[in-house]
Amino acid sequence: MNHKLDVLVFAVHPDDAELGCAGTILKLIAQGKKVGIVDLTRGELGSRGTPELRAEEAAAASRVLGIHVRENLGYRDGFFQNDEAHQRGIIRMIRKYRPEVVIAGAPFDRHPDHGRSSALVRDAAFYSGLAKIKTELDEDSQEAWRPKRLFYYIQDHPLTPDFVVDISPYWEGKLDAIRAFGSQFYNPDFDGPETYISNSDFWHWLEGRARNMGHMTGATFGEGFISDRPLAVNSPLDLV
Repeated sequence: MNHKLDVLVFAVHPDDAELGCAGTILKLIAQGKKVGIVDLTRGELGSRGTPELRAEEAAAASRVLGIHVRENLGYRDGFFQNDEAHQRGIIRMIRKYRPEVVIAGAPFDRHPDHGRSSALVRDAAFYSGLAKIKTELDEDSQEAWRPKRLFYYIQDHPLTPDFVVDISPYWEGKLDAIRAFGSQFYNPDFDGPETYISNSDFWHWLEGRARNMGHMTGATFGEGFISDRPLAVNSPLDLV
């Protein structure tokens, strides 16, 4: 079976990918690209919902996005480490799906899991290209694979993007994907404690950030990304 993807997105918690880059994922899918998401944890430390409910919500969000695959590595929420065991799990995913581009969470953020996962994915993406590191999946040896580019989506902290994707036509789709996580965000029908992201003001902040990102580049809505190294262009005119 050919598992190859164009883009593989890593997220610590189910809903991180939707918040950070759902519009870009929808745009890539519309362009005929193959995209997948790997969630590192089940979000079991979340104040609202359960791991089982969040898995159902992630499946619903995946249907909205139209992604080709979604997996969960089951790492311990809050307590995973950037060590060999965790790196090997991510290496297996990268070698299994052989993406041209990997997108990880913010390198620095309010939630300590986000920055730690960013470094974990960064290191694993490099090690995935070393042939002397052996991994196995379904009893078959995996070939070394290193993605051509590594980017980071922006999460809570207002980091300066290296580039912005115009997601204006996909803004409502992004909201639909986020709303699939009814236990986590503002939902009058869900009985649970109020959290940083569960009040109605969070939606205004989310829209404000997307509008600000878009405004920087002349679009209505945008999603910002950070590059692990400078972006090369053939000519300054390519950027016009």
